[in-house]
Amino acid sequence: PGEGKVWGFQGEGERGRLHLGHRAPIIQADAAASRLLGDTAEEARMKVRIGLGIGAWPFPERGVQGILDFIDACEELGIDSLWFSDRIIGATHTLEPTTLMAFMAARAPTMKLGTGVMVLPARHPVVLAKELATLDYLSRGRLLLGVGLGSETSQDLAATGVPTRERGARTDEAIVLMRLLWSGEPVTFKGRFYAVEDAVVHPVPVQKPGPPIWIGGRSQGALRRVGRLGDGWLVSGATPQEVGDGIRSIHGYAAEADREVPEDHFGVSLPFCLADDVAQAERLAGPRLRRSRADLPAAATCALGTPEQVLARVEEYVAAGATKFVLRPACPPELWDQQVERLAREVIAPVQTPFSEAELAQRRGEPAPAGSSSHSVPER
Repeated sequence: PGEGKVWGFQGEGERGRLHLGHRAPIIQADAAASRLLGDTAEEARMKVRIGLGIGAWPFPERGVQGILDFIDACEELGIDSLWFSDRIIGATHTLEPTTLMAFMAARAPTMKLGTGVMVLPARHPVVLAKELATLDYLSRGRLLLGVGLGSETSQDLAATGVPTRERGARTDEAIVLMRLLWSGEPVTFKGRFYAVEDAVVHPVPVQKPGPPIWIGGRSQGALRRVGRLGDGWLVSGATPQEVGDGIRSIHGYAAEADREVPEDHFGVSLPFCLADDVAQAERLAGPRLRRSRADLPAAATCALGTPEQVLARVEEYVAAGATKFVLRPACPPELWDQQVERLAREVIAPVQTPFSEAELAQRRGEPAPAGSSSHSVPER
């Protein structure tokens, strides 16, 4: 972007295209971060990271102090990141994710913070671009943005006046516009749904060219969207075989769009429950183990059983090409603390790539220790 350049977005749904008059830039959001950390391309590509996914807040009776205590415990256990669900309309105790991530960023100096996932068409991209740029600035570049379309029956879309038939086209257009605004330069943009003239957003995000945008979904349309517009793929309700097939499809769609999706930007969101065996884990999970697909039992896309069984399931997805994981506790709230601690010590510690001293310093916004690129710390 620059003075006098007009950016237009034409098309609808999966075939919408950004028309620039020249080749669109390849978006690789963490390349600069990898250079700062002193990682080789191979090291960056192979990092396995495991975070926790939080839906409706499980401890409303604990109040705000309960939120702080949980964040502190996750930070101490070496959890890579916390990912928060997005629901505007609903009776569950679901906290607004942007506000909650800002709260978390001030409390936890090293964990990353993400949305898993934000219903992008329910928000105006100009306002959201400003909010997320500010959050990335305040968190020193620790923001991860997972986005989705919202379901066809989404109350959030209905309440915000967005017809479900427009959700795909609005999502595409919003992604393009937010990335342009994160450049910090004047943007003139004319799309079907959104338009700005000489708009400038400051401060700009710490991450360049902006927070990485991870797109959810399993359909071919979703995979095509990741290939055309995404920095990564965060899928739920998929088997390891389907994840491997999806990664190959995304690479193909990205090649068609003359761009790339980084090899280490493929992630899976999985419910988990630790127990003496799979059957006991299924009983503990109960109604929290929602069957999202009619063609598969719920356990087919979950991680259930002993720590060894949960670890083996994670490793199946790693073998399929995924390196980033969001594990969601599927157990009664009174078991969350115990389950998260066991997960950290008996599943995450054995499989997660150790954090280098340079990486932790970068997350805290501190200079990397001299000669620290080869040193690592298994737990924080």
